[in-house]
Amino acid sequence: MITRPNVKLNLGLHVLRRREDGYHDLETLFVPFTGFSDTLEIITGDDYSRTSAHLQETYSAAQMAQGISPDGKLMVTLARKEGVDWDPMKGLTTRAYFLLAERYDLPPMKIYLEKTSPVGAGLGGGSADAAFALRTMAELGGLALSDGELAALAARLGSDCAVFVYNRPMLGTGRGEILEPFDIDLSEYRLEVTVPEGIAVSTADAYRGIVPKEPALPLREVLARPVSEWKDLLVNDFETTVFAKFPALAEIKQSFYDRGASYAAMSGSGSALFALWRR
Repeated sequence: MITRPNVKLNLGLHVLRRREDGYHDLETLFVPFTGFSDTLEIITGDDYSRTSAHLQETYSAAQMAQGISPDGKLMVTLARKEGVDWDPMKGLTTRAYFLLAERYDLPPMKIYLEKTSPVGAGLGGGSADAAFALRTMAELGGLALSDGELAALAARLGSDCAVFVYNRPMLGTGRGEILEPFDIDLSEYRLEVTVPEGIAVSTADAYRGIVPKEPALPLREVLARPVSEWKDLLVNDFETTVFAKFPALAEIKQSFYDRGASYAAMSGSGSALFALWRR
C-alpha cells in the first residue's frame, strides 16, 4: 500500500508554560500543506513492492539505509537525496510498527520510505510518516482502529504526530496532541513556502532561551480576524530564539512583506517560512 505523507504549517505558535513532565503547553493551529510529501509504501510478507525497484534505480548506496528487526518480522528501507544520517530502526515510522506490535499480532512487514520532504524544517515530515504508517499498518493487519484510537497511538510517538491522522486544520493544545477541528478558509490567498538551504533548526535549540507566556490575545480571537490584521498579532514564539541564531531567516520573512505579502511567519521551530498573498 502506497501513501504520500504531506507536511503541515503552524498558524501561530504560543509556548504557554513549562509542565512538570518537562514538556511545554502549546497553542497552535496546524494546517496541512501538500506542497511537500514523502512516498511511503508498506507491504506484508513477500508481496510485490513497486517502490523497491524505484529506490534501487534512483538512489546510490550512500543515499540509502536499511535495517531488519531482530525477529526478522520488519525490514525498513530509507532513501534520501542528501543521505540518511539516522538509524532506520529508530525512526518514527519504525517505532510506529513496534508500538502497534506491542498490542496486536501484526504480520511481517516491509517499509519503503522515500524522503523528499525537508528534514529539520519545522514541517513535521517525520511525524506525518509515522501517522500515515500507523494507519496503513493497521489496515494491513486487519485492525479496525478509529481515528481517535490511531491519534492516541500517534501522540505517543510525537507531539505533532496525531494531527496527521486527521490531516485537516486542527487547533492543537497540550503538547500539541490535544486536537480540535477548526474551520479556516484561506482560499482567497496564495501560499508560498520556502526552506532555506543549509539551515536546520533543532527543537532543543529553538526552546533554548524561550520564556513561556500567555499571548496578549487568545489564538482563536486572532484567527477570527482578517488575515490583513495578522502581521503583528499572529505570532510564532520560536521566532525570537531562532531568528537570533539565524538572522537570515528574519531577512527572508521581511522579504515576504517587502514583496507585498499579507502575512508571513516561520513554521514550527523552523527553518521553513511561509507567506500568504491575497489573490
